[in-house]
Amino acid sequence: MTDVPGIAVGHARRVDDGWRTGVTVVLAPPGGAAGGVDVAGGAPGTRETDLLDPRNAVELVHAVVLTGGSAFGLAAADGVMRRLADAGIGFPVGPAGVVPIVPGAVIFDLGRGGASPASHAVPGPELGALAYDNATAGPVARGTVGAGTGAVSDALAGGVGGASTALGDGTIVAALAVVNSAGSAVDPRTGRLYGDLDAELPSPDPELLAAWLASDRAPRPFPPDFATTARESGPRGGSAPPDPRVSGLLMNTTIGVVATDATLTKAQCWRLAASAHDGMARAIRPVHTMVDGDSVFALATGARPAGNLNELLAAAADTFARAVADALYQATGYPDLPGYRHLLLGGHHPA
Repeated sequence: MTDVPGIAVGHARRVDDGWRTGVTVVLAPPGGAAGGVDVAGGAPGTRETDLLDPRNAVELVHAVVLTGGSAFGLAAADGVMRRLADAGIGFPVGPAGVVPIVPGAVIFDLGRGGASPASHAVPGPELGALAYDNATAGPVARGTVGAGTGAVSDALAGGVGGASTALGDGTIVAALAVVNSAGSAVDPRTGRLYGDLDAELPSPDPELLAAWLASDRAPRPFPPDFATTARESGPRGGSAPPDPRVSGLLMNTTIGVVATDATLTKAQCWRLAASAHDGMARAIRPVHTMVDGDSVFALATGARPAGNLNELLAAAADTFARAVADALYQATGYPDLPGYRHLLLGGHHPA
């Protein structure tokens, strides 16, 4: 993501005392960036998406917040807003100062750390502010970090992934994905990640692939029905405590940001976000289900001319697919939730 000049990314997480969640913030340049969003999942949790409609006022976005905590986690954006306002960054409102424009989206990771009630272990303004404080324009940490701290992809550890593409005219397209999908990112025929479009990542070990496919972590053909899963995983369905891995299937969601240094309008940013969803569909199967709140934001810094829009849109799809694969590949997971590399590549078990 930070391959786009002017963009910074920060993570914060908490994994102690029943917590397993976090926040990722993507900061636009101080003057803001044109923004858009496309929401394709059936169970979204979002903030300020209506403002990004091209028909509505306010052209520029100052940050995007991606967070765990389900709808509770939307409060993390308040901490980012306060930091931006203190820095004088935002939409000017006269003597009242500025109002930072900070859209956001959440993943469902409640209960992943075992907290009871899980709604007490969710990101708030403090964790959002910490992610802001940690933001850097340098290399971005990926894997089991930030908003991907408690992420699950089917029955593997999800996480945060990134990728970028340089077009022939020098335009940069970059993507950051937080993968917490109901569908699988792994092709059960080969064990390769669907989003590894150019087969750049290592090939799975055949014996480990066979063992994985025979286990209860093998890809499911379709995510469980919401109502059925709710009954089976509790707490209303019986006396058995909910299994964090199973209850995570109640609501999932892959969210992210695609950014470019090209000059785009709000409407073109919306189209860029929609193209990123095409990449998500290549990288996760099934995708955009009724238990996923899949949402992608787009930012355009305007440092370069618009260039070839069709080429830019095609690159956004490929780049987001690669970011999804990177999230699974980089995730270290936890002892109770191993990652792709541990189960299929023979990597070390997470500590």
